[in-house]
Amino acid sequence: MTLKRIIFFIFLISFPASFSLAANYDLEIKEQDVFITGKAVKALTINNQIPGPTLYFKEGEDAVINVKNSLNEKTSIHWHGILLPGNMDGVPGLNGFEGIAPGQTFTYKFKIRQAGTYWYHSHSNLQEQQGLYGAIVIEPNRSLYLEGKSSRCEAQPSSCAAMGVHKDYVIVLSDFTEENPNRILNNLKIDSGYYNYRKRTVMTFFEDAKKNGFSATLQDYLSWGEMRMDPTDLSDVSKYHFLINGKTAEQNWSAIFKKNERVKLRFINAAAMTIFDVSIPGLKMKFVEADGQPIKPVIGDEFRIAPAETYDVIIEPAEEKAYTIFAESLDRLGYALGTIAPPSPHSASLRDDSLPLNRGNITKPLSPIEIPKMRPRTMLTMADMMMEGMDMSEMKSGWADAGTPFGHKALQYSDLVSLLPQKDLRQPTREIELRFGGSMNRYIWTINGEQFPAPIKLKFGERVRLKFVNETMMAHPVHLHGMFMQLENGHEMKWLPSKHTIILPPAQSATALLTADEEGEWAFHCHLLYHMASGMMSNVVVEKKLHE
Repeated sequence: MTLKRIIFFIFLISFPASFSLAANYDLEIKEQDVFITGKAVKALTINNQIPGPTLYFKEGEDAVINVKNSLNEKTSIHWHGILLPGNMDGVPGLNGFEGIAPGQTFTYKFKIRQAGTYWYHSHSNLQEQQGLYGAIVIEPNRSLYLEGKSSRCEAQPSSCAAMGVHKDYVIVLSDFTEENPNRILNNLKIDSGYYNYRKRTVMTFFEDAKKNGFSATLQDYLSWGEMRMDPTDLSDVSKYHFLINGKTAEQNWSAIFKKNERVKLRFINAAAMTIFDVSIPGLKMKFVEADGQPIKPVIGDEFRIAPAETYDVIIEPAEEKAYTIFAESLDRLGYALGTIAPPSPHSASLRDDSLPLNRGNITKPLSPIEIPKMRPRTMLTMADMMMEGMDMSEMKSGWADAGTPFGHKALQYSDLVSLLPQKDLRQPTREIELRFGGSMNRYIWTINGEQFPAPIKLKFGERVRLKFVNETMMAHPVHLHGMFMQLENGHEMKWLPSKHTIILPPAQSATALLTADEEGEWAFHCHLLYHMASGMMSNVVVEKKLHE
């Protein structure tokens, strides 16, 4: 053990546990031209960049974040997945917070009470789509470090290796548009299929009728018509440029590794509207965290990640070659792409931006490598399902057809098992049903039949079951601020995974347990930005704790 490491461990052991440092950040939000697509596009930036800077904290310290608004409209920052006081959550209109006025600076202050991978974004208007988002990485507390369970590397490679992880990269997935998001929303309200370029036609009707029979095809079309939706409408918005850490597939965000190193990748879906299927062809992934919370390791080949979700994976490349990080959009109209590769003459200028060393994006791409082929989106019809004796719930907008290669493992919610036992094992005292619906006819999205319905009121400490019912043909990532839900996924209560966001598949339902242990007003909404803006949003009010 080196002298530096000995001194470091003595420091950790000898300092009082109550000692806390403050992590200070200054963030400035402004509008400027960005050149992500090769031409000037007006966008919103945080400290002159998209995504904003990654914020690093340690569990137990105090976060102090000064956010300056240099826009000509109000703005805000929400700390996604972070446990904090309600007035620091950053949602205008809740907990007395009205947003940050133009020219003003607001200081967020809160204690870091958790570890893991999270993110932050604007909760004002449609600013998130315009570029206001960034990553958060929180180190576990010192006791976890001493036990060898730290989730990221320290600056010294030797200590990094001792914890079993050699490299640690943040991968922010997002969708970027050259179009103003207000215009996008207006287009959707005028014509909900405005961005759907694969609509059914008279010719496709006759093609389906020839395959499945006239009666079954007619019933299929009528069923979709009742929802004012189209079965090829997997996404509301297209014409996106899909990014990894702010770079297009052509710009090829890249990182380096050495043979047999264990590399942690922290995936964050900061997209406004895009669900991705992610794989690294040729490499297995070990899933170790979901929504910042540790899970029992699961080995797989790919995973689906909705806006608002995060997954931490570990890979162990055994060969000295380049691998592609491939994130396909659910509608298969595009992809985000990056590369992880060993140092080579072609990448000599690359720098190691793993945590916590150089954290900027790599600007020079690696030499070209083979790009995986896009998977065709097979559109099963209702007639197909009936003929094959399959459950109707398995076919909604092609949701279940991921195109996973034979023999490959795609991560499922049922695979998630909490690494640490849940603390509250009480049975719920009541069930609250929340029905997610809407009509694509006028682009209206609802909860329990209403746009922006009244708050859900809970007593402090109350234990409830939330039942989510999706009455639409589209998936909805349901996000709750301020608290974690325990997803009921078939495992015993003690080992249910904690999530702040739960994907609700088309025409299906899900349940989650919730302990109302954080007082305040907490936003509750679909994290597809235009769905939230069109009515699929409410809030949960937890009454104040009775202090003794």
